[in-house]
Amino acid sequence: MTAPLTPSQPPPHDPSWPSPPPPYGGPAGDPITAAEVVQGLVVTAASAAAGALLGVLWVWLAPAIRLISDGKGVYLRDSEGEAAIGADGTFVLLALAFGAVAGLAVFLLRRRGGVPLVLGLALGGVLGSLLAWWLGTRLGPTADVVAHAKAVGAGVVFDAPLKLRMGAAAMLAWPLAATVVHLSLTGLFGPRDPDPFTAPWDAPKPH
Repeated sequence: MTAPLTPSQPPPHDPSWPSPPPPYGGPAGDPITAAEVVQGLVVTAASAAAGALLGVLWVWLAPAIRLISDGKGVYLRDSEGEAAIGADGTFVLLALAFGAVAGLAVFLLRRRGGVPLVLGLALGGVLGSLLAWWLGTRLGPTADVVAHAKAVGAGVVFDAPLKLRMGAAAMLAWPLAATVVHLSLTGLFGPRDPDPFTAPWDAPKPH
């Protein structure tokens, strides 16, 4: 004698009973393709190249630190000024803006997301920040303060070289903003994956 079939155990050949959905791997289980790796490398290169624009904007927008020489030494023109903090703050704010724009742009171009894109945003942000820092210090006033003071003469105000005093934190602003914005947008507006645990009887019936 066999046990009667119940709704939880449908007849194997009943045409009215929907077939179970195929197994679903999802993005987390899918292998990373060569195309996704290339996309991540492109994002890295584009972000790194954008660092040149960040460096130019930093030189242009950062408040200048004024120095003056009396012929024997070099001193701050305004000892109570906040230009040094302003230079770091300008870099961080610009880096955050560049990171947010990068994260938004990558999401709009590739809504599905993926690990290579996130890694590309993070690595590209670090490289872009390093390039911006290097270029900003080269385009700004010379780092040889003594020679600059001698060249302008005693009693003449001149600009101090551009520096990052909170270098490590400033380098993380861009990649942090890029990854947070991209992951947030992907989580809120990205394509939804089908539920792999959907029961056969919960699946929509064909019309």
